Amino acid sequence: MASTLGTVEFLVDQMAGAGSVSAKRMFGEFGLYCDGKFFAIVADEQLFLKPTASGLALLGQPDEVPPYPGASNWYRIDGERWDERDWLSELARVTVAALPLPKPKKPKS
Repeated sequence: MASTLGTVEFLVDQMAGAGSVSAKRMFGEFGLYCDGKFFAIVADEQLFLKPTASGLALLGQPDEVPPYPGASNWYRIDGERWDERDWLSELARVTVAALPLPKPKKPKS
């Protein structure tokens, strides 16, 4: 089941306190970016965050599952926590802070 645009827009709005959060379509689902860093996936109406030590500290014992077949495990965020705007923004902020800057793209020749 593909994720709906409404779900993605809701999550982007909920995490707006983390920085400049945006979504891009990826393989029929959505990737979430904050300040230019890819940090989450919305797939099958579920939210998955890249695993980081700081994210783990906030989550305690997260559900670790792959967001799609063949992927490594990411932290699945329970839908019951999506309404907690401040907590979700903080989780996004600490996750993004722990991730490296994206590699510069090579110019097209």
